[in-house]
Amino acid sequence: MKKTILITGSTDGIGKLAAVKMAREGHSLYLHGRNADKLSNVITELKKETGNENIDGFIADFSDLTAVKKMSAEINDKLTTLDVLINNAGVFKSSRTHTEEGIDIRIVVNYYAPYIVTHYIIEKLQASADPKIINLSSAAQASVSLDLLEGKTKVSDQEAYAQSKLAILMWSFYLAQQEPKISTVALNPGSLLNTNMVREAYGKFWSSADKGAEIIYDLALVIKSEEINGQYFDNDSGKFGPAHSDAYDLNLINALIKKTKEELS
Repeated sequence: MKKTILITGSTDGIGKLAAVKMAREGHSLYLHGRNADKLSNVITELKKETGNENIDGFIADFSDLTAVKKMSAEINDKLTTLDVLINNAGVFKSSRTHTEEGIDIRIVVNYYAPYIVTHYIIEKLQASADPKIINLSSAAQASVSLDLLEGKTKVSDQEAYAQSKLAILMWSFYLAQQEPKISTVALNPGSLLNTNMVREAYGKFWSSADKGAEIIYDLALVIKSEEINGQYFDNDSGKFGPAHSDAYDLNLINALIKKTKEELS
């Protein structure tokens, strides 16, 4: 059965590679990028490469939450149903480390933006017969500071990234409980994959980006929904496994969600 799939951050890296694989099978794809020309070029490229004309896209800079909300409204207007949402967009290093509001850009792009998109379009997922949400986390996970979420403290790039990736993981577990009819999974796609983000951050890589694209594809279209809901898949080990201990602490999860709602209200 053909699916309708939205992949954020899909103009390069593992998001684009996963999109190519899905497009070849005839699924309806919606890509996302922050640059209109690049997004248009990638859509044209994928249509030509795969022969699939059912590819479209949405534009938003995920460091601008007003733009994220605008894009989310456009998704609501355009789609009647959504089978798979892949929250893949992310940032590690950036020349601009904080937004105008003083929030670390990793928190905004890697956590707040996917949180907003998901909640804005949740009814489109609820309309699907077999909806899935795949949230990209990381092997890098660090206890989340509520002060960092609020912009009251500053930390290193690595620490901010690790906190943002644990935040999206904790929210994934929460969402799986709140929306049991939507199968939500958190994913570490693999450490130091050969992507622009990794090369810019570390100057080296360990594994092909295809490794990350393959597991995104499998979670979206191969592995059954009942096997993934409320789970964490660690692609370094190649299996579902335990995440950071904070992700199982209900008090910490509830505090995170409460602060998130306050900041985004």
